[in-house]
Amino acid sequence: MSKTEKPLSTLWGCELNESNKEESFKTDDTNHQHQLALRTMCLGHTAKDEFNIVELVTGEGNSSAKAVPIATLHAKSMPTVNLSGLDLHPPVTFRLKHGSGPVFVGAEHVALEEYSDEEELDEEMDEEVEEEEDIEESPVKKVTKNSAGKRKKPEKGEDEEASDGENPPKKGKGRGRKAKA
Repeated sequence: MSKTEKPLSTLWGCELNESNKEESFKTDDTNHQHQLALRTMCLGHTAKDEFNIVELVTGEGNSSAKAVPIATLHAKSMPTVNLSGLDLHPPVTFRLKHGSGPVFVGAEHVALEEYSDEEELDEEMDEEVEEEEDIEESPVKKVTKNSAGKRKKPEKGEDEEASDGENPPKKGKGRGRKAKA
């Protein structure tokens, strides 16, 4: 029986400040694949008028791990930065390299959870039934066109009848004024 994965998502966040300059995201769960999808990084309301530089350290904190600055925040010019699209695999560490903060990091922790084929088949059957119901509810409309897809031109006799006093002349392309009698 093969297994597939479905995502399980929870919010994750931390605060970096003078007393807590470093915060790590790691997990001991080896049964699931984990990912941290960054969303925003912003200054708190008590932030001083200074630059706050946040760097990202990937890996286990050994000597080969490199720190990369990912945000430079300032209370007056850039208090918030959008980091959507930056997805990381644990372990990762956020470090307040410069400034006193507080800097708030907001992210989404996504874990891929395994489940059996039976559950998957049940979901697929439910989806198929819903699709069939949708199809039955909306009838198919037929579209009819002339052979060349053009408008049918009125014959001469029909044109003269339409111009009599009973029906006012139709407005449209190619219709000019009547000649004076």
